[in-house]
Amino acid sequence: MERIYLDHAATTPMHPRVIEKMVEVMNTNFGNPSSIHSFGREARHYIDLARETMARSIGAKENEIIFTSGGTEADNMALFGAAESNLHKGKHIITTMVEHHAVLHAGQRLEKMGYEVTYLPVDEKGDISLDELQKALREDTILVSIMYGNNEVGTIQPIKEIGELLKAHQAIFHTDAVQAYGIEAINVDELQVDLLSVSAHKINGPKGIGFLYIRDKVKLVPRAFGGEQERKRRAGTENVAAIVGFGEAVKIASEDRSAKRKMYQEFKDTFIQRLSEHDIEFSINGMLENSLPHVLNLSFPGTNVEAMLVNLDLAGIAVSSGSACTAGSIEPSHVLVAMFGKESERLINSIRFSFGFNTTEDQIIKTAEETARIVTRLKK
Repeated sequence: MERIYLDHAATTPMHPRVIEKMVEVMNTNFGNPSSIHSFGREARHYIDLARETMARSIGAKENEIIFTSGGTEADNMALFGAAESNLHKGKHIITTMVEHHAVLHAGQRLEKMGYEVTYLPVDEKGDISLDELQKALREDTILVSIMYGNNEVGTIQPIKEIGELLKAHQAIFHTDAVQAYGIEAINVDELQVDLLSVSAHKINGPKGIGFLYIRDKVKLVPRAFGGEQERKRRAGTENVAAIVGFGEAVKIASEDRSAKRKMYQEFKDTFIQRLSEHDIEFSINGMLENSLPHVLNLSFPGTNVEAMLVNLDLAGIAVSSGSACTAGSIEPSHVLVAMFGKESERLINSIRFSFGFNTTEDQIIKTAEETARIVTRLKK
């Protein structure tokens, strides 16, 4: 039985070119990048080249890229670092109800530390309101953190408009771009963002590596103490092989980006068309337009998410839900709760399908056909 992986929003398989680059580095270089001898200088050179690639990918300067262990650390570094370094200016932070838990849980921790956090609501498409953001802004607002594209439903927030709105305000602007980076064309100056989080394993790179873009005028209190790595922002010997793999993944992601976006959108259209041909009742959580092209979240009335996931897995198809399924209970997706309310049936019948570089049209058709069969069977 062919196994089909349609959970690329959770993590992606490493690209063969990435693995090849990492193995090459691990075989030929083991130096500490902080050492001044030739072994150390070679390792440092690898890091410098990767940092240059990442900076170029978002229109940033090389010294504005700080390597982290992934998106969670980048988000935490952004929120705690900005909050602590701007404490003298105020204690008010604005974010949204649909952020990744790396931001939401950081916000809850900051509240316990005496900060005030406003969580903006979203509409049924997952969009925030610029008017509500403007009303929430105060003189003592020091940080606004709003994700670029939602990891569960794919909704893209108006980041450029938010950047324009905050231009004359003291607040630092952070965006979690973990799900959007590599898919969307991002330029930090055009967006007017001060902080931006990225993770390698979402773009066919290795796990355990990411970066935080920090605009050079922004000061952040470090979260790790020790050596002077990463411009004294993050102590610890750098993971050279992972950084090199990350750099290669960034290069690959930039190749034929528009063609990949078009292909993913066609996958969405094909999937929806096949379901419609079988008269399957479904609703789109989010929207087809103004959405990440590789994420499709669907609600199937009259079904149960756990039964759907189990049946799809038995058919060799790996997908996911916005819900964390545990033995006998379901923790509702905070994103769907924010969009539709705590009583909505969508909380227990929604499935996320997400695509990647090795997804084929045949796999999309097979998954849609199997999904139609399972939905029909479960509704009986």
